[in-house]
Amino acid sequence: MHYVKAKGILSADNGMNLYRGCLHGCIYCDSRSLCYQMDHVFEDIEVKENALALLEQALKRKRKRCMIGTGAMTDPYLPLEEKLCLTRGALELIRRYGFGAAVLTKSDAILRDLDLLADINCQAKAVVQMTLTTYDDRLCRILEPGVCVTSQRIAALKAFRDAGVPTIVWLDPILPFLNDTRENINGILDACIDAGVKGVLCFNMGLTLRSGNREYFYAQLDRHFPGLKERYIRTYGNQYEINSPRNAELMALFHRRCEQSGMLHDVGAIFRYLHDFPEEEQSGQISFLPGSM
Repeated sequence: MHYVKAKGILSADNGMNLYRGCLHGCIYCDSRSLCYQMDHVFEDIEVKENALALLEQALKRKRKRCMIGTGAMTDPYLPLEEKLCLTRGALELIRRYGFGAAVLTKSDAILRDLDLLADINCQAKAVVQMTLTTYDDRLCRILEPGVCVTSQRIAALKAFRDAGVPTIVWLDPILPFLNDTRENINGILDACIDAGVKGVLCFNMGLTLRSGNREYFYAQLDRHFPGLKERYIRTYGNQYEINSPRNAELMALFHRRCEQSGMLHDVGAIFRYLHDFPEEEQSGQISFLPGSM
C-alpha cells in the first residue's frame, strides 16, 4: 500500500475510484490491462489520501445533485477499507450533501455500510451492484480467490433487499469452457430472483482479454486448468472479445428468464436507472441539506 495526492476525484460522468489496484486476485481482471497505465505493482494498492477532501469540494461545487458511482475500476471494499474507511467517508459525504450513490463491489464487506446506504436511499437514491460470475462456490474460490464467495454475496443482496435498498447484479464475465453452462446461468438467475434483484446486467457470455490481463489470465489457467490456455489460443487467437461458443443460446436463456421474472435486463435501461437521480421527487427533502445554498 502507498499513498498519493490526487488532482481530482470525480470523472466526467461522476464516477470515482478511491483506491487503485486490487487484492481480490480475480484471474480475469481487466483492470490489469496495460492500457490503464498503472505505474505500480497491481497488488500494491494506491490510496488517494486526499480523496475525501476532493470529493467534498466537488459536491459543494455541483449545481445539481446526481448519482455518484464507485467501483468501476477498483473495488471500494478491499480489505484495507476496513481500517482506512475511505468508502464509508465518501458515503457519509454523499449523504450529507443529498446526492445518490451507486456502488459496485464483489465483497459482502459492503454490509458494514448498509445503514448509510439505506439512509441515502431514503433521502435520495442508493443502488448496490454486485458482481456474480459463478454459482459454484468451489469454482468461485479459484476464479476470485481474494474475496467472498458467491453464496455470501447473495446473502448480502438479500440483506439490502430487506433494508429496502435496490440491487443490480453484473453477470460478468462468463469464461468459455469453465462457467458457460445453462446450470451456472440458471443458478445465478435463481439466486437473483430469490434476492429480489431489480436488474441483471450482461453484455455477452464471455470476457475481454488484452495485453496485461491476457498474460495473467493465461498463467492462472496453466496453474488451475492445465491445457485450457492452449484451447483458448486455438479458438480465439489474440481476439479482444472472447465470447463463449454458447453465447447465443445462453443470452437467449438469460433474456427469457429475466423477462419472465420482471427483472431489468436491457443494458441501456439498466444504465439509465443507475444514472437517473430522482431530483424532482426529492427536491422538497434535500433543499435544506448542507451545501444546498
